[in-house]
Amino acid sequence: MDQDGVVRPTPESEPDSSAPIRLPLRLAAILLFAGVLVSLLAGLFHPDNASANNHAAAFSEYADSAAWTGIHLGQFVGMAILVAGLLVLFVALDLHRGAAAWLARFAAVAAVAALALYAVLQAVDGVALKHAVDAWAAAPEAEKAARLDVAEGIRWLEWGVRSYQSLLLGTSFVLFAVAIIWSGKVSRFVGSFLALTGFAYLVQSWVIGTEGFSPANAVPTLAGIATSIVWSIWLLVSAWRRRPRSAPASVP
Repeated sequence: MDQDGVVRPTPESEPDSSAPIRLPLRLAAILLFAGVLVSLLAGLFHPDNASANNHAAAFSEYADSAAWTGIHLGQFVGMAILVAGLLVLFVALDLHRGAAAWLARFAAVAAVAALALYAVLQAVDGVALKHAVDAWAAAPEAEKAARLDVAEGIRWLEWGVRSYQSLLLGTSFVLFAVAIIWSGKVSRFVGSFLALTGFAYLVQSWVIGTEGFSPANAVPTLAGIATSIVWSIWLLVSAWRRRPRSAPASVP
């Protein structure tokens, strides 16, 4: 209390204005890094020796893979963790009004829709396609052409779902990136690389939708992986280095 009888807050009683963002940001950083890591680890076991658009060769590899369904389940778990991290990031940004707040809301909606499509994608690729290629590999010669047609139809369905899933996920990344850069509540370096990841997914969406898993998809895929590693690690480090804002000294 000062000479005028007014109680002024001491440094200990001053509210920490950074607390509402600091703890959710750390949780978001952990989930996002874990999602990227789990997805990459699951993808390492995916058989990719044959050209994916060479269906006969690729389907032979898939039929020989005993871990096919488990690999795709692991990829789905990675994506689920990643999207959970995006939703916690939405909370951590704590944007309530203005254009940046609306961008963050649309980004969160796009992320949830992308996860729903990814579940469909892994059901098509990890379950339906596996059964189709197994049936094709085991079929007598007279039935192989018909069985291959069925497997190719499922493959083309996979292209369509993957194309739109990449479109939504890329859109979510770009919108979150703009919201981050605009608001300045998270490192703009993270926002910049998150935007690059988003653009890489948008390019993948177009290539897969028009050409399937062609060699043209290699560059945007590698770009998406590399930039995801950069921003997820940078966000993890910066979230842990963030310190509470020091309160101003009390005026005697």
